[in-house]
Amino acid sequence: MPTLIDQPIRVPSGGNVPMEIDEYVGRAGTGEAGVSIAVLRSPAGFVEPAQRPDFDEYTLVLRGTLRIEHDGGFLDVRAGQAVVVRRGERVRYSSPHEGGAEYIAVCLPAFSLEAAHRDPE
Repeated sequence: MPTLIDQPIRVPSGGNVPMEIDEYVGRAGTGEAGVSIAVLRSPAGFVEPAQRPDFDEYTLVLRGTLRIEHDGGFLDVRAGQAVVVRRGERVRYSSPHEGGAEYIAVCLPAFSLEAAHRDPE
């Protein structure tokens, strides 16, 4: 039988300014450890600590531009584009452009702070 997820769970964020993370499926939202699906809204100027996660992350940008810094430089992912970050890659997410960014993130297995292996803030 299908399970309706009536509303997301607001998850605390790291970074230099607050952002909104609404998890629909995952450890916080449904107790699911295999996958997390969340909508994130980061304001202009947001910068998250660098991380080397133990999960693959698939990100679809809905609005604005999300910057992903990596060991070889950076990618600006714009509305209508998607990006895949493989587990073990060192990355840092930010939204440096006016208007920030809104995006959907899918993590396999589910996101957790412990599995993100973030640098100290």
